[in-house]
Amino acid sequence: MEFACSHVVCNWDKLEGLTRLKANVNVVSLNVGKLVDTSQSGMETFQRPVICGKCSAAVWRCEFCGYENSVDESLAALCIGQRAGVRSDDLYLPRQSEDDYQNLEDTLVVFCVDTSGSMSVTTETYVSRLEGMQDALYRALFTIKQRSPHRRVALVTFNDEVVIYGDGTSAPITLRDWALVDYDHIWEKGVTYHIPHCIAETYNHLIQRVKLREHGATCLGPAALASVAMASRYPGSKVILCTDGKANIGLGEMEEAPSLTPSAFTPYFYTQLALDAVQKVIISVMTFEGTDCRLADIGKLADATGGRVNIVSIGTVAREIESVSEDNVLATGVKATLLASDGYFPYEDENNHKLVREIGNVTKGLEITFQFAVKPMLPFQMQLSFKTRDQHRITRIITEQRPATTCRIFAGRLNMAVLDVHCAQLCASLTMEGKVQEAQRQLKAQQDLLQQVSKWRPIQKEESMYGNWMETMTTICEDITTESQLTLSDEAAKVVYQMKRASSVRN
Repeated sequence: MEFACSHVVCNWDKLEGLTRLKANVNVVSLNVGKLVDTSQSGMETFQRPVICGKCSAAVWRCEFCGYENSVDESLAALCIGQRAGVRSDDLYLPRQSEDDYQNLEDTLVVFCVDTSGSMSVTTETYVSRLEGMQDALYRALFTIKQRSPHRRVALVTFNDEVVIYGDGTSAPITLRDWALVDYDHIWEKGVTYHIPHCIAETYNHLIQRVKLREHGATCLGPAALASVAMASRYPGSKVILCTDGKANIGLGEMEEAPSLTPSAFTPYFYTQLALDAVQKVIISVMTFEGTDCRLADIGKLADATGGRVNIVSIGTVAREIESVSEDNVLATGVKATLLASDGYFPYEDENNHKLVREIGNVTKGLEITFQFAVKPMLPFQMQLSFKTRDQHRITRIITEQRPATTCRIFAGRLNMAVLDVHCAQLCASLTMEGKVQEAQRQLKAQQDLLQQVSKWRPIQKEESMYGNWMETMTTICEDITTESQLTLSDEAAKVVYQMKRASSVRN
């Protein structure tokens, strides 16, 4: 848990004779990728925390609401420090896991590939998109077999119908006509499709299935649904969705509407599928450059589940597929709870001192930030609940008191990495929600802050890079507001989704 400033700044307005900064420097950053990786922590573990009966903070005499909790004397020595500046970091591991043990390599990678007619488009080298995709799949399958021979791999293709090949050893299942609009039917077909073998046994079968032909329309939605259903049986699995066009048949069919509009115009299907996937499956979305796939909409699948959003070319698709199929999941079912006594969290749904964020799946390098506003003095607590790859349910609790100040002298010791990463994540989220003017206001405030900091000390090299992020987001927002309707091109959507998952240079 890393704070942007050494002190909590209560009120810039009390500073006389100085221009008030509009940027909120009360930001906390969590490197979730490091926090859930407990294998190298060397920390002592406890069975369970003592939770406040009034506000759910993990303390004895609650610093967050003042409630007196009765505690067994044997636990008194484990009491969390309650003085300003005292920090604690504890791991809690129950004696019995709530789920059966899971082999760390017992996960599934599903390649969900577009084989519609548009995949026949070629480049100046006379290689079609589908041929480039086939070559990428050959390479990815070989790499997985070499590095993770016990992982399961499945193939799903879609054009005007969905074909579930699975691991290639069984007869494929085809979904067409009415089946393409029945959510429950598609889910059942996917979740009951058995994938009994690992890639060491199925490699040759899958290689034969990859010999694909392009034709027909694009029923992307049903194919994604079937793929997620298959992968959901194995926590920590991945779905890699590759397409070159808008979904135009079946569930998730795209209407000719702007990409960045109120939620009523955004297909509900993709929101629902993301919710079904978020706790167990990571979805990555790849589209081809020069196409219009409504990436702002289908990218929601990756954004919600911790996957990647990218635009590839025939020459780069192989490298990107190999990268996203890497077995790098650290934890699943991750939930973060942040408590700040007498504080609240702007831009969040909860309007009180406790914020709960369902994170889902975590891979290396994931970093999330929170912005808070406060009264003169407050403690902080972060409760991180997650399942390790071997299905142990762990709770990690970090508690820290932060001193408050109204003095700007502490601003000279600002952690600009935390502030800039937070600004990128916040402004990208606001932009995707259609709150472009608020995103512009936050960008302007952050740029003003960076300019002010430059008067107190030299700007470091990495801080200049963060400044480039702000300029990129500013340009995107300006492009949106100058159009007659709020729209996001696929290229802009890719950048915005990447900004939502921005992390500091040191990670």
